[in-house]
Amino acid sequence: MLQRSPCPYLFLAPMEGVGDRPFRKAMAYIGGFDEAVTEFIRVPKNAHVQSLARVYNSSELHPLPLAAQLMGSETELMVEMAREIESRGAPRIDLNCGCPSNTVTGRGAGSSLLKEPKLLNEIATAMVKAVNVPVTVKMRTGYEDTSLFKENLLAAQESGIRFITIHPRTKVDGYGPPAKWEYIAEAKALLKIPVVGNGDILNVSDAVRMLSMTGCDALMIGRGAVTNPFIFHQIRAYFEGKEYTPRFEAIVRFFDIFTKEMGSEISIRGKIGKLKQLFSFLFRGSDDLLKVRSVVLTSHANDPDLFLQNALRLLSSRFNYSS
Repeated sequence: MLQRSPCPYLFLAPMEGVGDRPFRKAMAYIGGFDEAVTEFIRVPKNAHVQSLARVYNSSELHPLPLAAQLMGSETELMVEMAREIESRGAPRIDLNCGCPSNTVTGRGAGSSLLKEPKLLNEIATAMVKAVNVPVTVKMRTGYEDTSLFKENLLAAQESGIRFITIHPRTKVDGYGPPAKWEYIAEAKALLKIPVVGNGDILNVSDAVRMLSMTGCDALMIGRGAVTNPFIFHQIRAYFEGKEYTPRFEAIVRFFDIFTKEMGSEISIRGKIGKLKQLFSFLFRGSDDLLKVRSVVLTSHANDPDLFLQNALRLLSSRFNYSS
């Protein structure tokens, strides 16, 4: 696992509110990454795991593997959920120790686990023993500060997990300050298991710098892939000594798939909201588009088709390449 050459193993990151099924399906069409991860599946107290597990479909991105990320703080429920997800074909199960949302941490889950290394170890150990597929952990550097960073790293490693992904910000940091890649390097130097680097990879140069600076074994990219859906292909081409030319036609098809996967059950307002969310990211890749971003995002508020046509017309200037 994670062994690739010359390009490192590339993950599409789990992203709450962004990386849902329509986005994953559209990104799978673009391709370039080796594996995707679901947005977290919440496992609250008194959960009915069979019902919760129905949201997971291991063949969703076939032939690309789709790991399942679980989030909770009740050991027995997390074990039960891990077994249920494994029975549904999950190739890997990831433990969320990073979500900074107050509604999550208020219930002792997500990055709250970083306040209690013993509980982190207990849950991860129980999950590892319960299933035959790899169990992994995605974590931040801490809750309020990084004082327990090393302790959390060792607690995770001692549980028997296969590898660990580091998003080098604390819970309090949210997504604001620049990611502190030196903590990924620290984890790599300390641990015997592979380390996946995550955070602020927005282009090929960032990917190369992270690998050089941290020595991490693989890369996980989230918001960088929303801003530039071709980023995985571009990184892969760099390491293979090739050139990769993005095609605007692929972006058009991306949105065909995205809108189809949203389905008819979502309201017009909901569709507009999801489209605006994606274009808000996509426009960040161009200084010219940033100037008109606020105007575009408030246009055609009641017509998803017109909004999409207008936004794509403008976006074509960014991806103005021949096929």
